[in-house]
Amino acid sequence: MSDPSATPSGDTPPATSATTSEVPAFGWSGYAERVNGRFAMLGFVAVLLVEALSHDTFLHWAGLVP
Repeated sequence: MSDPSATPSGDTPPATSATTSEVPAFGWSGYAERVNGRFAMLGFVAVLLVEALSHDTFLHWAGLVP
């Protein structure tokens, strides 16, 4: 028995997100804010990794502070 919610090849994918019933949209939507927050967390972890691996502050490593 096949999954009725699965889309066969050739059909268009559903218009909603995989994790919520929200429609991906630009602007001030809950979906856009959630994606923005996830990228911010990824960037913050990247800065922490740069500081941990270089044993220097990010601002000094990036050349923004002498």
